[in-house]
Amino acid sequence: MSIKHGLLALLRAEPKYGYQLRGEFEAATGSTWPLNIGQVYTTLTRLERDGFVQPASGEGDGDGRSRYEITDAGRAELASWFQTPVTRETRPRDELAIKLALALAVPGVDVTAVVQRQRTSTMESLQELTRLKRGSRDGDISWLLVLESMIFAAEAEIRWLDHCEAMLARRRRTSGTEDHRGGTQDQSAGTPEATGQSQHELGAQR
Repeated sequence: MSIKHGLLALLRAEPKYGYQLRGEFEAATGSTWPLNIGQVYTTLTRLERDGFVQPASGEGDGDGRSRYEITDAGRAELASWFQTPVTRETRPRDELAIKLALALAVPGVDVTAVVQRQRTSTMESLQELTRLKRGSRDGDISWLLVLESMIFAAEAEIRWLDHCEAMLARRRRTSGTEDHRGGTQDQSAGTPEATGQSQHELGAQR
């Protein structure tokens, strides 16, 4: 998602000031994507340049700032965005996957320890997200949608990390066999550490 489409969506109903857009954007996303006011006005300037928004008619707020309204071109752009599926190619690169790939390529890195530390961190995040879900209001559907997405993503990341650790364990066994036959044992996999609470234990709490 781009900030510009988020602002266009918020302008769909009525003209708004920049500070209104900032507050409504953060409220709609549960503050999972915090914006500073500079980002908002920079984006509005670009949207105005591209013909997607324009200053609304009427007086400003007294500080020289104007309300913005969406144009017909902006409505068409917003409709196109809503109608276009998000593809994997347009999503940000997965920093964690790249980090693990590089850890395997760099000599002396304890990759298993990297995986286990990440699992612990992700598990803590999942517990916090679960706590937030329990405390959320039933009518706050926008926040719940974002929250559920984050919970599913955290659960998927934990499953993927479990898979990574299993792959590393198989690699250690293979390397150990090669070492027994006279080869050189791979030291990059490191030694297992305590993994903490399992995903199944967390699921039982939920």
